[in-house]
Amino acid sequence: MTIGMWAAISAAVAVAAGAFGAHGAAGPQQAEWLRTGGLYQLIHAVAALAIMGFARGPAILLLAGGAIFAVTLYAMALGAPRWLGAVTPVGGTLLIAGWLWAAWLFWRG
Repeated sequence: MTIGMWAAISAAVAVAAGAFGAHGAAGPQQAEWLRTGGLYQLIHAVAALAIMGFARGPAILLLAGGAIFAVTLYAMALGAPRWLGAVTPVGGTLLIAGWLWAAWLFWRG
């Protein structure tokens, strides 16, 4: 399984979550969680596709961070306990680490 395949699947899940948030969410908070998760997941799936050829490690962190960030929000939107939101920052931390790692690789040339 390749980074590109995982990025494409991640983007598809993000679009589905956004669509569900727009048309089937139980309430405004659930819709917002789906919208936010979908946005972050989609942005980072596309970013991973853009850098995967020369920054494999950062691309993996962007995918993993985006998935953890988004899935915790999706789960809460679908009724999981709200304490799961405490895991969401783990995904955000991986996203930040991926971007900083990519910046370092760009800086090094």
